[in-house]
Amino acid sequence: MQLSWQWPWAALGGVLGALAIVILTLALANRRKPDDALLVFSLDDDLGTEHASHLFRRWRWLNRLAVALLVVALALAISLMARPATVDQSEEHSTSRDIVLCLDVSGSTLPYDRQVIDTYRSLVSHFQGERIGMSIFNSTSRTIFPLTDDYELVSKQLEEASNALAGVESQDSIDKMSDKDYQRIANWLEGTQNRKDTTSLIGDGAVSCAAMLPGFTYGSADETNGQRTRAASIVLATDNVVSGTPTYTLEQALDLTSAADITVDGLFSGPKVSESEETTTNMRELIEAHQGVFLTQSDGGSVSELVRNIDKRRDKESHQTSRAAMVDDPTWWVPVLALIAAVWLVLTWRLKR
Repeated sequence: MQLSWQWPWAALGGVLGALAIVILTLALANRRKPDDALLVFSLDDDLGTEHASHLFRRWRWLNRLAVALLVVALALAISLMARPATVDQSEEHSTSRDIVLCLDVSGSTLPYDRQVIDTYRSLVSHFQGERIGMSIFNSTSRTIFPLTDDYELVSKQLEEASNALAGVESQDSIDKMSDKDYQRIANWLEGTQNRKDTTSLIGDGAVSCAAMLPGFTYGSADETNGQRTRAASIVLATDNVVSGTPTYTLEQALDLTSAADITVDGLFSGPKVSESEETTTNMRELIEAHQGVFLTQSDGGSVSELVRNIDKRRDKESHQTSRAAMVDDPTWWVPVLALIAAVWLVLTWRLKR
C-alpha cells in the first residue's frame, strides 16, 4: 500500500531541531581555540608501530560507524514522529438485526418450543451485533426477556426455559412428572393464561411480540413509525390452532407488522400429521403473503434445522460494506530503530574500552 505521513510537520520540526543541536555543538566546540603558548603533543610517534596503527584505524572505523548509526537512528526517529500510515481497506460484515422469539405455549406446542429454545441457545454463541428478545403467549402473553445484546443474560434465560420444559414431550410425560418439575413449568408459564376458556390466541401473541420492537405502534403503523435502522424479525412458533376470540386475527397482526417493516417468519410447532390441515395451510399463505418464511418439518429436517434455516436466510440480509481508514503503519521502522540502537550501544561500549 502507498505510504503517507499523517504528521509531516513533526518531521520538519525534528529535522530543524537536529540541525540546531548540531550547529550549537559545532559553535561551542570552535569557541575554545587552543592557546598558542601551550605545547601540543602529537601521537604520530606513538602510533608509529604497526600494532598501534592497526588499533587506531579500527577505533576510527568503529567511531565513524557509530556516528553513521546514530544518524540513521535519528532519521528513523524523525520519520516515526511524522507517523507513517497506509490506507487500510477491508470488507466489514455488519449484522444489525432485532430478533424476537415468539412462542405459543399452549399444551400442543410446548414440546416443539423447547427445540426452538435449544437451537437459539447454540446460535447465540455466534451472534455479533444482533439483539434478541423472547415472549411467550397463550391467552395472554409474557415477556421472558426484552431485546438485548447481553448474550450472557440471553443464554441464562434460554437455559432456564429449556430446563423448565425438560420432559415435556407428550401428555403422558407430563402426567409422570414430579410435583417439583410440574411446578417449575407452571411458574415459567405463569401470566400466559389469564383469560378463561381461551387458548393460543395467535394474532394477539404476534402483536405482543411486535410491540417489543422499536417502531411498532399498537393499532397502526405508517411510514413514520415504520422506519428503522435495524432489520427486525419475529420467529413465530405455533400450530395456529385458535380457541377463543382474539383481539387481532393473525392476518391483522401480520398487516401491522408488515406496515412497521417487521418480518414475521412462521415455524409450524405441531405434529406432522397436522401439517396438511386448513389452519396450517392458512398460516403458510398468510406468512408468505407478507414476505415471511414459513417452514414445517416436511420442508426438511427437525425443528432445530428449521430454526437454523430461518436464521441463515435472515443473516443473508446483513450487508457487507467496504470501509477505508488511515492507520498507522510503522511496520519495519520500529524494529529496525531498536536494532540500530542496540548496535550503537554495543559500539559505544566497545569504544570506551
